[in-house]
Amino acid sequence: MAVSSISRQDNQPVYVLHTYPFKETSLVVELFTRDFGRVSAVAKGARRPRSAMRGMLQSFQPLLGAWPGKLELKTLHSLEWYAGLLMLQGEALMCGFYLNELLLRLLPREDAHEVLFDEYTQTLKLLSLAPEDSASILRRFELRLLQALGYAVPLTHNVRDEIVTAEAQYYYVPEVGPVSSKHDYQENGVQLSGKTLLDMAQDDYADLQTQQQSKQLMRLLLAHYLGDKPLHTRQLLIDLQDL
Repeated sequence: MAVSSISRQDNQPVYVLHTYPFKETSLVVELFTRDFGRVSAVAKGARRPRSAMRGMLQSFQPLLGAWPGKLELKTLHSLEWYAGLLMLQGEALMCGFYLNELLLRLLPREDAHEVLFDEYTQTLKLLSLAPEDSASILRRFELRLLQALGYAVPLTHNVRDEIVTAEAQYYYVPEVGPVSSKHDYQENGVQLSGKTLLDMAQDDYADLQTQQQSKQLMRLLLAHYLGDKPLHTRQLLIDLQDL
């Protein structure tokens, strides 16, 4: 059901993706909601020092939100803490901002993705519990994000619908998938092993080659769908840790 047909929503699970100033004392808040996707809302007076909502507009914290209005820009009526605080620090914090920027750039407004919302929640928890595995955690979320948005990312079958074999080498082309020879396609792509593709399909990033090649593949695919404007956090992660 579209958000525009609803006059008011109460107790909706949400995360704050981003905020920016609106008029003199307010903020526009970009929310990721479980039932209504990405929603923009005005938090009136949130820039005032004594605003009750000001301290709650923190990224990565599970919240319950309420907003009335049928317009594209809602009015955020209330926020409350939900399911405890989540602590992201250092590298994990940067990874969290990267996830948020991905959602802001790729997620359409008011398009519900309940499974993706749950995946985002789980990814934040994993980053807080196992920051040393952040590269693999990011690969999983990147892949699930593209799949949730309907982008084809075939991993187990090549362009001819033949089963991918672990021993073979493939050339992966965006919107096409694995091909046996890069000479068959003129588009940009990356070369990788069948084992990497099968490992990714099984959510297995233990192998070092799989880690390296899956990173190259996801960089290619995200760049393709993001277009000419690169992610600020992506470049920062590359500069800091090559994630």
